[in-house]
Amino acid sequence: MSVANRDVLGIVLAGGEGKRLMPLTADRAKPAVPFGGAYRLVDFVLSNLVNAGYLRICVLTQYKSHSLDRHITTTWRMSTLLGNYITPVPAQQRLGPRWYTGSADAIFQSLNLVYDESPTYVVVFGADHVYRMDPEQMVRQHIESGAGVTVAGIRVPIDQGPQFGVIETASDGRTIERFVEKPLDPPAIPGDPDNCYASMGNYVFTTDVLVEALRIDAADESSLHDMGTNIIPMLTAQGLAQVYDFDQNVVPGSTERDKGYWRDVGTLDAYHDAHMDLVSVHPVFNLYNRQWPILSHLPPLPPAKFVEGGNSHESMVGAGSIVSGAHVRNSVLSYDVNIREGAYVEGSVLMPGVRIGRGAVVRRAILDKNVIVPDGAQIGVNPESDRERYTMSPGGIIVVGKGQKVELG
Repeated sequence: MSVANRDVLGIVLAGGEGKRLMPLTADRAKPAVPFGGAYRLVDFVLSNLVNAGYLRICVLTQYKSHSLDRHITTTWRMSTLLGNYITPVPAQQRLGPRWYTGSADAIFQSLNLVYDESPTYVVVFGADHVYRMDPEQMVRQHIESGAGVTVAGIRVPIDQGPQFGVIETASDGRTIERFVEKPLDPPAIPGDPDNCYASMGNYVFTTDVLVEALRIDAADESSLHDMGTNIIPMLTAQGLAQVYDFDQNVVPGSTERDKGYWRDVGTLDAYHDAHMDLVSVHPVFNLYNRQWPILSHLPPLPPAKFVEGGNSHESMVGAGSIVSGAHVRNSVLSYDVNIREGAYVEGSVLMPGVRIGRGAVVRRAILDKNVIVPDGAQIGVNPESDRERYTMSPGGIIVVGKGQKVELG
């Protein structure tokens, strides 16, 4: 392990409520939401850190964290012999009887983790994006540049800039001059007038700089105590912030088609669209890259089975699933899904334990864990009826929450 790896502590911010993903977050934290048939959202950031050799990671949790805590403790087990660990850290209220008030406050209240490890650098990543990245390349740039903080930036078209926190750089293309949340007139990248840098919510800090910035921020009663809103602008004003161009990141096994893929799946439509990215013949995001695997753990189930003429096209079907005399197209089926005779599923995401009855139709829908669709029921066929019974996204995706009953008619 390199010196950089030994001297790096990973902190994953996983305390968000994920209100825009309701009802998928009604019973779980956003980073615990299942994704891709075999994973949870938190698996992507943890896989990136672990594949890069960063094996001391604290995951800061807060809201509805039981399933997230359980997933981390049962799945992400490191070698204690080598002093490695990935551990969930709930809000400890070390500074008084209060929850985290923002992402910066979450780290400030958890500085004991930093003091215990005494790392030279702290990698602070978000927990709810779908992407591959080698963080070691970003850390290397941070060390070589001597910056106090390095912010990962992804190039997005100028017209999409108002959706993100945007980074404005100096003429050198690296020093951050301004960091603004959702600007109406986003600043372009020097030499690339059609694009701007959107913050990915991933940061590398020199530890002393991070600790001092958090102390100053904690004493500011007017602050929102947020990393993007307060800490990064503070360090930008001090001339200590630089950007890391995600476009320069090279992930082993990546192709030109999926290079630079990054999706914020914070809305139901974005969550659904990201799943549709997985199922084409040449997927925009390739889960089959074994040189940089997305790691997780599945229950011991037999392979998927197709019987009585059941078939699927442009779809992913998880272990233990049975498609019996049914047709599946452009969909992602998690493990332990059962689809009965005559049913038709298209453009949908089915989570573990879903049961689709005989002759049922499911189109452009997300069905949470253990949802049962009775024989002959229809979802995604009659928008007016669906809107009255279920959640409908702005893009027309029907979402049936965990434990919600599906009715005929």
